[in-house]
Amino acid sequence: MQFDPAFWGIVTLSLRIAATATMIALPLAVAVAWLLARRQFWGHRIVNGLVHLPLVLPPVVTGYLLLIVFGRNGPVGGVLYKLFGVTLAFNWTGAALAAGIMAFPLMVRAIRLGFEAVDSGIEAAAATLGASPRRVFLTVTLPLIAPGILAGTVLGFAKALGEFGATITFVAAIPGQTQTIPSAIYGLLQVPGQEGAVVWLVAVSVVLAMGALIVSEWLATRMTKRLAA
Repeated sequence: MQFDPAFWGIVTLSLRIAATATMIALPLAVAVAWLLARRQFWGHRIVNGLVHLPLVLPPVVTGYLLLIVFGRNGPVGGVLYKLFGVTLAFNWTGAALAAGIMAFPLMVRAIRLGFEAVDSGIEAAAATLGASPRRVFLTVTLPLIAPGILAGTVLGFAKALGEFGATITFVAAIPGQTQTIPSAIYGLLQVPGQEGAVVWLVAVSVVLAMGALIVSEWLATRMTKRLAA
């Protein structure tokens, strides 16, 4: 299987799903991280618990809940199908949804730490100079938490790339449609004589994960030096 079209199809589909999941989850993760870090409200702990619930639930439970809610007969999935003809279950878009939900807590946690590390005095100083809250957020806060956003993005991408339990429960492992690297490895392990293909897929996973971490570290170092300057 190694280096044939099916092999590269699995790799490219996994990257597509992970990238889509990360891009969709990132804006919401920034908003939720800001809310949890900067606002105190009734139900704060409940919201925080719900955000981090996918980290402690068995992934197959998350996948099953997604199937109930976003399946074609589910309360949300049924509406999407009837109004827009969109089907998430057993589709690559559903895999991106599952991966994004599993990656979301890690992204929120990293970005929230970035918000909490920002000196509120700097933001207050910008506000006293006449900057609106929106301008303070865009020109002061966001640049200061850029390393946290970057860390959250990389963590989310890596988690989405390696997601298995929720994805296979929600969208199965359909070759060419929803079969990602983890589900392909699991499937090949059940077939005698496919150890070579498994080794190559594992090697690709390691290379992609290490590459993402190295690039993230390099970019974070550059951003930190620029901010310090």
